[in-house]
Amino acid sequence: MAHNITLIPGDGIGPEVAAATQRVIAAAGVAVDWDTQNVGAEVALKVGTPLPQEAIDSILRNKIALKGPVGTPIGKGFRSVNVTLRQTLDLYANVRPVRSLPYVEPKFEGVDFVIVRENTEDLYAGHEIMILPGIAQSIKLITERGCTRIAEFAYAYAQKHKRKRVSAVHKANIMKLSDGLMLDCTRRVAARYPDIESREVIVDAAAMTMVRDANSLDVIVTENLYGDILSDLGAGLVGGLGIVPGANIGERYAVFEAVHGSAPDIAGKGVANPTALIQSAVMMLYHLDEMAAAKRIELALHSLFAGRRVRTRDLGGTATTTEFTDALVKLIEST
Repeated sequence: MAHNITLIPGDGIGPEVAAATQRVIAAAGVAVDWDTQNVGAEVALKVGTPLPQEAIDSILRNKIALKGPVGTPIGKGFRSVNVTLRQTLDLYANVRPVRSLPYVEPKFEGVDFVIVRENTEDLYAGHEIMILPGIAQSIKLITERGCTRIAEFAYAYAQKHKRKRVSAVHKANIMKLSDGLMLDCTRRVAARYPDIESREVIVDAAAMTMVRDANSLDVIVTENLYGDILSDLGAGLVGGLGIVPGANIGERYAVFEAVHGSAPDIAGKGVANPTALIQSAVMMLYHLDEMAAAKRIELALHSLFAGRRVRTRDLGGTATTTEFTDALVKLIEST
């Protein structure tokens, strides 16, 4: 029986990497009825909003979506589609596995940890005001409910995936009330998981630890802004945003997405790396209990990188998007 999944190709290189990912999922033998919805800058020009209600309704119906990159104007223009989706659908947990691929970043071979980031609060709640001319204020919103449920998600994730440690990353030495609340909530949740080691790490020390011994952090649970920054640092350890996956998960809905930008400078040139969205699709297939197909893609992807012959330009190779996808599909179909 086919899965009903919303597909949001996105802007820039989004349609190219989305098409490649659809091919890979089909090669793994998973039947999908795709409900394609367009969002982003071009859509905003046509209908006045970058996120039409039809796209939201599609996810409400299907309860799961695969999303390519969507650009966000800096300092002006429309609000981030990513943030709006997360808040509208209450996708409170952003999950970013950071795992090395063979021969991509030799300095950091063997990296394998996970960042679980609260996705709806903190400075990204969007509560900003101009107090006086020349004085802007942004409010850091932290709630007991938000802290408790992200901590619960992180510990449950660690337990399910047989992880040994959860590291709560904070700045409570300075922000004693807001980050202090996050720590208090995490400690209460940790008490219910005695078999999982708990650790508390100040965010700047966590950044240093990620470079020196990232795996010692194991599962990081943290607030929105810290998680956003550390996620990109983690991606840098293993080869960049072009290869790491991401998921936004709530109680009823889940959106799996490429975490890199829309790269308008290379859009339409056929050179984009689809690995990030493919890896996000693997997370999606595990979420859908399509375990065998997810494992086939995962193993084929690792085999392709281990071969060191087919790489896109961002990783020092010459392969086009199509050539990379062709090689991966061939490996999947041969298993």
